[in-house]
Amino acid sequence: MEQSDRNIVLIGMPGVGKSTIGVLLAKALGCHFLDTDVFMQAMQGRSLQEMIDRDGLAAFCEAEEDYILYLDASKTVIATGGSVVYSEHAMRHLAEHGVIVHLDLPVERIEERLRNLQTRGVVMEKGQTIRSLFAEREPLYRRYAQITIDCTNKNHDDLVTEIITILQR
Repeated sequence: MEQSDRNIVLIGMPGVGKSTIGVLLAKALGCHFLDTDVFMQAMQGRSLQEMIDRDGLAAFCEAEEDYILYLDASKTVIATGGSVVYSEHAMRHLAEHGVIVHLDLPVERIEERLRNLQTRGVVMEKGQTIRSLFAEREPLYRRYAQITIDCTNKNHDDLVTEIITILQR
């Protein structure tokens, strides 16, 4: 795959801004945008939270992996669900066809942003806190990331510019 055909894959915690940044990045680069959470919802005809509630966390993660492995995209900014890093197979597939960009934000900021955990469709055990979810996932984001962007105190335009600048190096 040519460098110009590669995807840009955004990973990170729920609430970090993957979907918002992804849309703006795709617009700035003149390429496609795909939100894997929205894709899953459209294919299943139900919300992420309904999938989690009815099928359970393990089945949700299996379905998420299947949808990621099904993707055959190029020149696309892909905003992934925060739980995609639980699947090494899915992450390997995404890395084969793109560059993995981790949008990083301190857990305190994530806690401020995530107010709708009961309806958002976040893959987490009953009673699990955002802080413990962050501690569980952060090493996985760092493991798979080819680029890590610190999102602290930056607006969307700043982040898009920073990502493009790094990718052009």
